[in-house]
Amino acid sequence: MSGLMVPLHSVRAGVLDVSYFAAGPADGPPVLLMHGFPYDIHAYVEVAPMLAAAGCRVIVPYLRGFGGTRFMSADTPRSGEQAALGTDLLALMDALAIQRAVLAGYDWGGRAACVVAALWPERCSGLVSLNSYNIQNIARAMVPDQPANEHRLWYQYYFHSERGRAALQAERRGVCRLLWQLWSPSWRFDDACFDRSAEAFDNPDFVDVVIHSYRHRFGLVPGDPALAEIERRLAEQPVIAVPAITFDGVDDGVRSPDAAEVHAPRFGGPRSHRIIPGVGHNLPQEAPQAFADAVLELVRSAALARP
Repeated sequence: MSGLMVPLHSVRAGVLDVSYFAAGPADGPPVLLMHGFPYDIHAYVEVAPMLAAAGCRVIVPYLRGFGGTRFMSADTPRSGEQAALGTDLLALMDALAIQRAVLAGYDWGGRAACVVAALWPERCSGLVSLNSYNIQNIARAMVPDQPANEHRLWYQYYFHSERGRAALQAERRGVCRLLWQLWSPSWRFDDACFDRSAEAFDNPDFVDVVIHSYRHRFGLVPGDPALAEIERRLAEQPVIAVPAITFDGVDDGVRSPDAAEVHAPRFGGPRSHRIIPGVGHNLPQEAPQAFADAVLELVRSAALARP
């Protein structure tokens, strides 16, 4: 296993001071790799060097509430809603003067990438997304799924309660390690691997952002008023028209691969869907070669498409 992703850089982007890892040539085709909850940038500890060696400019940021990323104002709501994740990614691209990039991610990071791909397609030359269309349909959040799928979301319902908040506050590493185990049952990570990522959960805004995310997506709490218009646009379930490669892991403990075709109408451009055996929810860390290959496929396609 590779070591720490250092050195880290920081840049003011929107409401955040974003901490991020960078690799590869500054003039290479840009790629942004977005981690999920409860993970961190080290999900890409093997993917990032592969892409950098292929000539890509690789940016791997800590999401809001993780690692060294900080809010610049105490007055900014500690929102974890999908509009916040998408606008954070867009603001980071602006701050780094990246006009167009391949956006790749999973879980929360995949949601951020999907939001930008859907609402600002001119900024996205290609999308890699685990679990396909990762934009929440909050209007239907209270419609129950099949029982076999409902039980997978126990942690979300837990975080709706103050008991769940208290557990995450007091035992964030224990809660998050359990989620790693449940979501990727065939992944044999060791203590060092988990501890390296768990440092990111010590961010002072981690609990507030996480709890808000899991309550907002069910319509239980209001969002940041500054993001209301973006949430309105997302409520329309906009089609993603950029070239996309989507994945599901056969052993994913959060979402069943069976949902992939349900999402097909939400993709209006070329899309390749791939199901990876022996892989759970943390795709880039469990199957780094497959993830890196998908990103490079889109990078090369974008280069060929340029006039």
